[in-house]
Amino acid sequence: MKATKWVSTAVALTLMGSVVVACGKNEETPSASPSGGAAGTTAPASNKPQEIKINFSAEPPVLDSSKTTANAAFTMLSAVNEGLYRTDKDGKATPGLAKDFPKISADGLTYTIDIRDNANWSDGQPVKAQDFIYSFKRTLDPATKAQYSFVVAWIKGGEAVTKAKTPEEVKKAQDALAVKAISDKQLEITLEKPVAFFTQMLAFGAFLPQREDFVTKAGDKYGAEADKVIGAGPFLLSKWDHGQTLELVKNDKYWDAANVKITKATINIVKDPNTGLNLYETGAADLTEINRDQLTLYKGKPDNMPKPELTNSYLMYQTKKQPALANKKIRQALGMAIDRQAYVDTVLANGSVPSTGLVPGGTADGAGGEFRKTAGDTQPPFDAAKAKQLLAEGLKEAGLTALPKMKINADDTETAKKSLEFILAQWKQNLGYEAEANPVPHALRIELSSKHDFDIALSLWGADYNDPMTFLDMWVTGGEFDEGDYSNPQYDALIKQAQTEVDTTKRAKALVEAEKILMDDQGVSPIYFRTRAYLKKPNVEGLILPSFGQEWELKWASIK
Repeated sequence: MKATKWVSTAVALTLMGSVVVACGKNEETPSASPSGGAAGTTAPASNKPQEIKINFSAEPPVLDSSKTTANAAFTMLSAVNEGLYRTDKDGKATPGLAKDFPKISADGLTYTIDIRDNANWSDGQPVKAQDFIYSFKRTLDPATKAQYSFVVAWIKGGEAVTKAKTPEEVKKAQDALAVKAISDKQLEITLEKPVAFFTQMLAFGAFLPQREDFVTKAGDKYGAEADKVIGAGPFLLSKWDHGQTLELVKNDKYWDAANVKITKATINIVKDPNTGLNLYETGAADLTEINRDQLTLYKGKPDNMPKPELTNSYLMYQTKKQPALANKKIRQALGMAIDRQAYVDTVLANGSVPSTGLVPGGTADGAGGEFRKTAGDTQPPFDAAKAKQLLAEGLKEAGLTALPKMKINADDTETAKKSLEFILAQWKQNLGYEAEANPVPHALRIELSSKHDFDIALSLWGADYNDPMTFLDMWVTGGEFDEGDYSNPQYDALIKQAQTEVDTTKRAKALVEAEKILMDDQGVSPIYFRTRAYLKKPNVEGLILPSFGQEWELKWASIK
């Protein structure tokens, strides 16, 4: 997921959370309360006003679950909407709009899911199975240009919709899509092939329901203004002052409203950590992210709340716009010339660690182990002398005497700007190469990357689910997120093998081999695996900072 990238973290299911959850059988419904209390139990009332103020470093580009890829948007969408399942504090799926876990056929392909009788949209209309079917078909429609259509295309017939060329072909393929409403409150989904973590995936934003009448009426403005957003979640969006503030208020029509304590959440868009800290210390914010210098002031204090994530940061190279970047040795030189340990020590100092491959530490390997332990270190180590040699060789191979002056896109937050300064200084010192920093607003950076309109981009990716595939399938030739146009047929073959391999050990091995190829090619150059530092007022309870998928979860929060 495009980590509000420089405010965040791409779908993390359990594969979302910290551990892969096997979903191939019916499971007992866990508590709806992250504290472990019985589902439906009302938390003790507090005399304190149940209002919370949160600093957020990036504005959501759009609150349209078919179109968004940004962590900032998925965070807001999780507050105002809900899928069949919601992710709890342990990163596991718990029933949301669904009554219970799905009934899954013996072959692992067909999921039958009952929707709660009291599941309603925020305007009181009942949530129906058709709302999910419409959402899935809209996401798959090529006209929607949904970058996450590939996960919805796991549904049988989904790929045919994405490849349809004319409106008539699209309609025919949509009609054949293997998802149907057995009744208004019962949904049946049939997959192309078994996906062990599909139940968890149904908690991801790309699988949220959408109301056809509302979407049609809003038109191009759907998801762009407060009154053009509707959901069936714990909160509703009452205000959106672009670039400044979003306001959430409790949704009394939500099926589990009795267990939602927060009545109002004010989200302030604050890009400067110093401003954020000032708001926190003056009581104008209850949650804020802090930088390395601020962290030292709060070390050991109860406010300090680290957030380890399944998130990586990396440089992405546009190999078509800049032919020099199509040369493997030049990419290797650029990646190898950055001292990643010095980067996390000097720029971040927040618990983040230097990358040793693409897939972050803590990510499961899908076979019962941890991917980084299974794969070992696959990324070339920092080596200034070797980088300089590779650059010279690469330039000669490319028929160049010097690298053209290129821009590095990044968000315009303080951390991103300092990151650009560090990287450019490393390249100048170790390669004698001067690039140009290009910090831009988050939404613009996302747009430029999506259009493949950049030279080099500094980005972050947060897991959509806890499996290496959420990081590795991005770079297949022509993939939705292969925004640098990287291509290696051997890599593609290994990813394709892993996507169909039922033997988990063989699948893990294929993914390890794929990462080794990507790291040798330096198709992208990872920099670090992220931990973020937050301050949270001690009287805020039940607020979750997930390791993937979104910034925070407010459903179970309260003020004591």
